[in-house]
Amino acid sequence: MRDFSQDHRWLSINTATVRRQLGQDWGLLHILDACAGRGIRAVSPWRDQVAAAGLQATAQHLKSHGLELSGYCRGGMFTYTDAAGRQAGRDDNRRALDEACTLGAPCLVLVVGGLPGALAGAPAHKDIASARAQVAEGTAALLADAQERGMPLAIEPLHPMYAADRACINTLEQALDLCDQLDPARSGAIGVAVDAYHVWWDPKLQQQIARAGRERLLAFHVCDWMVPTTHLLEDRGMMGDGVIDLPQMRGWVEAAGFAGYSEVEIFSRDNWWQRSGAEVLDTCIQRHRRCV
Repeated sequence: MRDFSQDHRWLSINTATVRRQLGQDWGLLHILDACAGRGIRAVSPWRDQVAAAGLQATAQHLKSHGLELSGYCRGGMFTYTDAAGRQAGRDDNRRALDEACTLGAPCLVLVVGGLPGALAGAPAHKDIASARAQVAEGTAALLADAQERGMPLAIEPLHPMYAADRACINTLEQALDLCDQLDPARSGAIGVAVDAYHVWWDPKLQQQIARAGRERLLAFHVCDWMVPTTHLLEDRGMMGDGVIDLPQMRGWVEAAGFAGYSEVEIFSRDNWWQRSGAEVLDTCIQRHRRCV
């Protein structure tokens, strides 16, 4: 296992981690400046932040700082209620692919969607099997476009608490089953993003990480699970503050062949988003060395 204790060469910052700093203007270009100034070599930006900053301006800023990407957030949300919704989703995912290519991302991360309409508070039905079938259909269609562009897709299984509204793929096993269905040759065109927050509880986790192997392990996200957790979406912990054994999990992914960045992704409405961006980034560096 790599030694992270002496530097932060393999730290990446998911830009959601400093997206809402209280009383500060932390737009994406400012985030990139702050990361580069601390010797952070990689980021993973969100599409809404890129849209606000401008795609070309973001690409130029990344280039000027020599920053790499560990992923691009996000595509997916494949479920729909009618033909118009299906087409709108496909069009948006193609745009996401084009953006990922422009920014030089190593993969487009997919949050696949849950019951159609549920994210807006009005689920159209209760048939999660149908939602999963639509996810498979949509991922297959996007994979064809992604292969043309040479952009790998990384399915991110989300914790079961998000099955209804955000992602009906909830275990690494489910995600890998879909990868095997769509890419039995393990070509590297599709794989998974392993997010510690979402999968740490899974009794099959070590087995499924080993199953994924180097070809399927496209991204590794870290944060911590707080006890108690006070908000299902926006109470993620800083590494070392919760109950996830992050070094053990990193050991598993590295043993399976992953050699990329550990991407810090923290949504923290009442804690880390209430602190200065400088403090958050500096703490990420310290905890990456000590707790990941």
